[in-house]
Amino acid sequence: MPSATYEPELDTTRPFRIRWTRDDCARFERDGLLTPGKYELIEGDILKSMGQNRAHINTVMTFIRWLFGMFGEEFVQGPGPIDVSLEDNPTSEPEPDAVVLSKPLSAFQTRNPRPDDIRLLVEISDATRYFDRGTKANLYARAEIVEYWSLDLVQRKLHVHREPRDGKYQRVTMHGEDESIASLATPESAILVSALLPPIKAE
Repeated sequence: MPSATYEPELDTTRPFRIRWTRDDCARFERDGLLTPGKYELIEGDILKSMGQNRAHINTVMTFIRWLFGMFGEEFVQGPGPIDVSLEDNPTSEPEPDAVVLSKPLSAFQTRNPRPDDIRLLVEISDATRYFDRGTKANLYARAEIVEYWSLDLVQRKLHVHREPRDGKYQRVTMHGEDESIASLATPESAILVSALLPPIKAE
């Protein structure tokens, strides 16, 4: 008599997930449950901002000083919120480390910079480097932000994302600290990646 084969049923039920919105976060801030600048809203998830170490803080300031020299202080936003695509905007409000704007900061008194206001976007990455090059890169590509730089402090490499199309960056290049790179916005002004990185700690 042939034996019966038992195949267990697969549980395809997805875990329950609440997708938070900007309106939710604004209400939480009013109620004292969230502190502005201490979290990011990314694809419906409220992400607590990680404490920044000294290398991260210093690198952000180094990058911003360089951007000031290239574009002028009035066209550079430090860490702060931006808008993304119309589809993602209700559930995402990222706060990149630096943004180069096509308009002066004074133009953004009551609203965030929108994707078409952004010439270059920068994230300084250590513990979040894979998230920044994955989830965030796709979020920025869907918004058609023309150029996104992710500086990896662990591997000491700069990842340059360009040509957003169909929700992905079609051209992604990696540059070591001995290589030079220029933004699309200032192709005549290159900088060594090492000049943007913190010094290597002495053994």
